[in-house]
Amino acid sequence: MHIKLNIITFLNILVLLTSCNLQTSKKQVKTENMVTGDIASVLGNSIMVIFQDSKNDYWFSSWETGVYKYDGKTIVNYTTKHGLLNNRIDDIKEDKFGNIYFSSANATSAISKFNGTNFTTLSAVHSENWKLEPTDLWFKYSYENTGKVYRYDGITLYELKLPNPPSLPNPFDVYSIYKDRKGNLWFGTNPIGVCRYDGISFEWITEEDVTEFRNEGANGVRSILEDKNGDFWFNTEYRYSIYDSTTLNSPKFYTRNKSIGGLDGKKVSNLDEYLSSIIDDHNNLWFVTYLDGVWKYDGTKITHYAVQDNSEHISLYSIFKDNKGEMWLGTHENGAFKFNGTTFEKFVK
Repeated sequence: MHIKLNIITFLNILVLLTSCNLQTSKKQVKTENMVTGDIASVLGNSIMVIFQDSKNDYWFSSWETGVYKYDGKTIVNYTTKHGLLNNRIDDIKEDKFGNIYFSSANATSAISKFNGTNFTTLSAVHSENWKLEPTDLWFKYSYENTGKVYRYDGITLYELKLPNPPSLPNPFDVYSIYKDRKGNLWFGTNPIGVCRYDGISFEWITEEDVTEFRNEGANGVRSILEDKNGDFWFNTEYRYSIYDSTTLNSPKFYTRNKSIGGLDGKKVSNLDEYLSSIIDDHNNLWFVTYLDGVWKYDGTKITHYAVQDNSEHISLYSIFKDNKGEMWLGTHENGAFKFNGTTFEKFVK
């Protein structure tokens, strides 16, 4: 009887050791397939886009050194050597499953997908399959005068081409994509205005204050924003009220309204267009200019915030509001900045 118990004990120990070995083996395989990235002490200088995911991790995209992930403690840098499709990243998005997507103007017909473990590349399929589903992700195409965008439905990455507006057959680029409160998509272009897609038809706003961007050296419609009243701002001094054209008894579905004018209060000003905008948790509008800082509009007055690094004015690119309502800036050559309630200061981990 004593011998049998020893045998049983031995067999139980053997099973336990085998189980532990299998678990260790599985863990090692998972670790070997996981992309770890490179630990960084600081962000790169060229931080163009900032994004915060559903896990509250921050992502900073660069035009030179890939992307940076910041979890509140550690900065991790991912580049092409880790599987990213390009070291210039122009846009960051997240799907309902927590996967993160990166697009680049230097990598046509492809998007990088990061599932938390590794990167995969999604190749686009040319299509005319225009749809407007709530969970679809939309991305800008590269700047090649193609008028194209990407739609990703979770399975297929579709490469779609916007129709030209009536009487304006010019080639154009898509510079911005924005979803309004009703779920309509807006596409900002250079140089032929703004297009709205409601899932059925396409309608264009091609008034001169939008199409003036066809002038040589102009910026195009890089920013689209809907304010608390449902009016739209297309990075100019005008705002647009959108209506049902049948109600207006007019072929136009909008009216154009002179609004803030030059941000600096001058009638003739270089500050009547901007690169990026957001609406904060108090319904204030924030506008980012290239070399003239940030401007806040509360519906009545405009407040200017200079942005400097080492007492020098710097060139800005984008503004982002995070999950807590705090505001960040992406810059061309000076990293990221964060608003402290009074001024924008450089982000340091």
